[in-house]
Amino acid sequence: MSSALKIAIVDDEQDMRQSISQWLALSGYDTETFSSAEDALKNIGNNYPGIVVSDIKMPGMDGMQFLKRLMSQDSALPVIMITGHGDVPMAVEAMRVGAFDFLEKPFNPDRMTELAKRATVDRRLTLDNRALRKELSDGSALMKKLIGSSPAMERLREDILDLGQADGHVLIDGETGSGKTLTAHALHAVGPRAGKKFVMLSCAAYDEAALAAKLFEPVDSGDTLPLVEEARGGTLVLEDIEALPGTLQARLLQFINEQGSPAETRIIAICNNQEPDKTCEDLIRSDLFYRLAAMRITTPPLRQRGEDVLTLFNRFAEQFAEDYGSDAPEVSAQEAAQLLQAPWPGNVRQLINIAERAVLQNRRGSGSIASLLMADNDEMGPVVTTEGKPLKEYVEAFERMLIDNTMRRHKGSIASVMEELCLPRRTLNEKMAKYGLQRSDYL
Repeated sequence: MSSALKIAIVDDEQDMRQSISQWLALSGYDTETFSSAEDALKNIGNNYPGIVVSDIKMPGMDGMQFLKRLMSQDSALPVIMITGHGDVPMAVEAMRVGAFDFLEKPFNPDRMTELAKRATVDRRLTLDNRALRKELSDGSALMKKLIGSSPAMERLREDILDLGQADGHVLIDGETGSGKTLTAHALHAVGPRAGKKFVMLSCAAYDEAALAAKLFEPVDSGDTLPLVEEARGGTLVLEDIEALPGTLQARLLQFINEQGSPAETRIIAICNNQEPDKTCEDLIRSDLFYRLAAMRITTPPLRQRGEDVLTLFNRFAEQFAEDYGSDAPEVSAQEAAQLLQAPWPGNVRQLINIAERAVLQNRRGSGSIASLLMADNDEMGPVVTTEGKPLKEYVEAFERMLIDNTMRRHKGSIASVMEELCLPRRTLNEKMAKYGLQRSDYL
């Protein structure tokens, strides 16, 4: 997860810089100070990981000029301006230019902390959204999100790489929460259309008239293209394809046929069929189904992914522990077996929820993973339980998880891991090789 944000303090008066820095540091913020706008600009770039607090009246480049420069390189950067008494008109102008807010001297330190908190929350959201957009356009980053070493996940990654290059229309199906949308993003990002338009539409979110307008018909002004045209050269993802009315399925088939080969707009259809007695083939008109399903990917359910369950649980628990500022729960051998045996009707999405609640429980010092699993499955209704596994598989899965957790906690220090697990180096090396664990991944 991302680290704490910084606060850059820019003021030509040393006493003022130090007092603001000390107060914000006591409030838990990481600060850095600059005596001039010119010095600050050398260190504050387009994706500066924090916010700026700046005086308006400074020699050389003043606060207003500084603000304009910052806004020209990153208009979403929160800048809090400090003004002297009677400079309210200047502060108003700063807000018009793009300042986040302003403080009038002498100011209440608590007010400074309040503004800093609001601004850092705003900045975190901006940076997270930018990082997400970058990830969704980066094929290698997306493939790393498809975590797991099970044969099912190896096949999924191979299918994505193969079909991503093939460039034909694709049908993705699989159980709810098993990663179908992530798979669609990855298919686009690893193929020749990476960097081109990627447009998504949920067919279950609109009625027939609205779907027809969005997909095929430009608005009256002509400024907005229908989605089949907006995605031209790129990829159009249709989620809940089974919810597309029959008349519009016919229009979609016509559009596909008129494009020829290779298609200018690639269609990736996601089938989220929730009816246990029907398949995607039953819910989509047959001629459209076979055009889409010539290339097909079925995302594997979590219960078929073996020890990936433990790997994923640990990753999610670590992330939530960092978010909540607490420790990740230690998973016992019994709890590891329970995680491996759980039926996971909600798949990875359900596992994420369990991991978050386990971290919250651990922070309170109460509860167990077993109780969370029982409560979760009760809410989801009766499900088919997974088959038992040989004892050897449970032992190996737990052993791998234990070594993985210890390596992460000690940041790849072999000596520390050997000491904690009471293992000689040769044994540890052999087990790491057996489970595909590499020291470089933990440094």
